[in-house]
Amino acid sequence: MGIENSQTVRFAAVGDLHCRKESAGTLREFFAQASHAADALLLCGDLTDYGLPEEAKVLAEELGVVKVPIVAVLGNHDYESGAHADVISILTAGGVRVLDGEACEIHGVGIAGAKGFCGGFGRGSLGPWGELAIKQFVNEAIQEALKLESALAKLRTAQRIALLHYAPIAGTVEGEPLEIYPFLGSSRLEDPLVRYPVAAVVHGHAHRGTPEGKTVNGVPVYNVARPLLLRTWPERPPFRILELAREAPPAVAPPHERTQETVSRV
Repeated sequence: MGIENSQTVRFAAVGDLHCRKESAGTLREFFAQASHAADALLLCGDLTDYGLPEEAKVLAEELGVVKVPIVAVLGNHDYESGAHADVISILTAGGVRVLDGEACEIHGVGIAGAKGFCGGFGRGSLGPWGELAIKQFVNEAIQEALKLESALAKLRTAQRIALLHYAPIAGTVEGEPLEIYPFLGSSRLEDPLVRYPVAAVVHGHAHRGTPEGKTVNGVPVYNVARPLLLRTWPERPPFRILELAREAPPAVAPPHERTQETVSRV
């Protein structure tokens, strides 16, 4: 049964691929499995290991086996070499939709994407006080949260997914050393998810975190970092499947009924 006749849409989500130049030929089977299992593929950042164009080219070639739409955000590793614009260009040419504060629609489901940033969670969040460097750091987290909010505000679909690299809640980074929690995400990313509720949130970055959690308003959050999925479910392919009810298209009356309705209003 084709996607156009299905009542649900299946998304395969994974992050932290850390593709290197030496990865050529090692990811195709994995991507083929994801493509076969889902109607779209979501990539949650750290697509490359050092943010090199050469790594992006390898990844784009590996993704060539995917026959479904691909939507991605970048992660911190993708910025390492200062060539993230080239990484985006290469992946875009390879058919990947890279979001950075934008939104798109896949099979009737809205996707809002942003990288996110760090800064800590709850009472442990860093505040914009003191040195200019601290204020700039916090402002980066605020700007990323605003990107997410802007993307969510653009969506008009009944079903929506938030696509991030950094975690919006502490629950899905549990398992990591407590000392590095502030560098794994930010509660500021949770605020837009309260104002614009979604069906699910997917993120990566926390390789030793927890697979599932919830926002304060009960939205499920999934940590889909590939190393975490490999370790948690070694018997499964390392991607998370999200299955959402497909939004029904607007009912359209047969032509003769539309004609009669028009006449009755004249």
